[in-house]
Amino acid sequence: MFKNRELKPQKRTVTTSASASTAPGYPHRLNFYELPPLFEVTLEEFEECAIDRLRILAEIESSYARNRSWDELKELTEKLCKKYLPLHANATAIGKINPLEERKRDHLGHFVLRLAFCRSEELRRRFVSTETTLFRVRYEGEFWREKVEFVESLNFGWVKVDANERRSFESELKALEGKSPGPPKTDEQEAPQAQEYVKVHWTKVPDLVAKRRVFLRRGFAYVPNREISSIVFHEFESSLQKALEHTAKMLPRMDEDTRLVPILNNLSQGFLAGIPSEWASAPLSGDEIRAEMIDDMAKKHFPLCMRNLHESLTRDRHLKHFGRLQYGLFLKVLGLSIDEAILFWRKSFSNVTDDKFNKEYKYNIRHSYGLEGKRANYPAKSCQQILTTDKPGVGDCHGCPYRHFSPENLQSSLLTHYSLQGLGTTDLHEIMRTVKDGHYHVACTRVFEITHASKGVKKGDGVGDGESVTHPNQYAARSIEIEKEQSQEGTVMAVD
Repeated sequence: MFKNRELKPQKRTVTTSASASTAPGYPHRLNFYELPPLFEVTLEEFEECAIDRLRILAEIESSYARNRSWDELKELTEKLCKKYLPLHANATAIGKINPLEERKRDHLGHFVLRLAFCRSEELRRRFVSTETTLFRVRYEGEFWREKVEFVESLNFGWVKVDANERRSFESELKALEGKSPGPPKTDEQEAPQAQEYVKVHWTKVPDLVAKRRVFLRRGFAYVPNREISSIVFHEFESSLQKALEHTAKMLPRMDEDTRLVPILNNLSQGFLAGIPSEWASAPLSGDEIRAEMIDDMAKKHFPLCMRNLHESLTRDRHLKHFGRLQYGLFLKVLGLSIDEAILFWRKSFSNVTDDKFNKEYKYNIRHSYGLEGKRANYPAKSCQQILTTDKPGVGDCHGCPYRHFSPENLQSSLLTHYSLQGLGTTDLHEIMRTVKDGHYHVACTRVFEITHASKGVKKGDGVGDGESVTHPNQYAARSIEIEKEQSQEGTVMAVD
């Protein structure tokens, strides 16, 4: 499918080890993605593979914005990889699973996202950063033997330092041993090996030069075996950057493809607010939500965008079209039935007559529930849709407060709505920093953690398993779930 817009491979040659391969064409789980996929896929596979990969990359970027430690980021990334993008090692795949399909999906997803994120320098930078992190997580978790075979299959242009040369610089090289602790080893990932060195141009290992972990002589760095990963990571990053720049030059040829361009445009927004699951119907909790419950639920469980809409509706007895659409679909997916929705909106619009309400508003409410017009089951708007579509104007109340409010209004609104739930002025600096950096969903996630800290949610937990907020209904559903869990625990304790 990519034959007409094939990317030029880098000059580095790739060799394969036949003994290592359990998947034809993919001898290793690790991949430098030097050649594009040349197999045919459906449009659905094209998009699905990219979305699954983007879920992981978006959460990696969120982890950096949330100041997670490397161990925390690695643990979360490995968990997400198992869920969305599993890749079995050759050693674990034999006799159990054919890794070919897994590696093809991984390969395809990477190249689709290249097309989506090559369009600007900022997008390229973010894509390279997150892809390099994903590669590093996989590299560090790889079995030692397969890692060695992968590295040996790549020609990095290094030269092994022989015994005579090592003796010539014995004192200098020995001094490195105290400076290069190396990563911790486990029995299944690392194997004991004698200390050896490779020689590469110093520009290949700028991070090791900065940390003084290599011996420099005549423009070459003597790198111990345990630090070879730095060469691998640097090569991966630089080759991907060059490939993205080349892809950007070729991309205008695709502008006439009306099938792919909308998909790529949507994918390129993935870093803005993560990739949400679709919320088109209420979770099967068995609990009915009635109109009179909304006011109390808004104060306890709603994200700031919906609390702002609810407050505006309560104050003005009216919302403009996009505000009604955003809030109405949110309430629908939350579990408000059509009858209760009509009752809620009629009570909220108390300053209009019954005749005007029935003529101008009731049809639209029924339409959003799929009972009029083309009878479609409209999903609630995700964070990404709220951030990128229907920008609010003067007098509008919809949108994302973290993006569309001024800094002063946002801080005031946060304290007004959440001070009773534990958010204080000391928390504002961290929240506003993430807002300034453009990580709006990360700021919302941090507010969730702060306001639910009294219920056992810790910093870094997010809305469950460390994940960030990507949908208003996700925020509300998780808040309600936490309250139910606490209520059930209290009931059990009372019985005991």
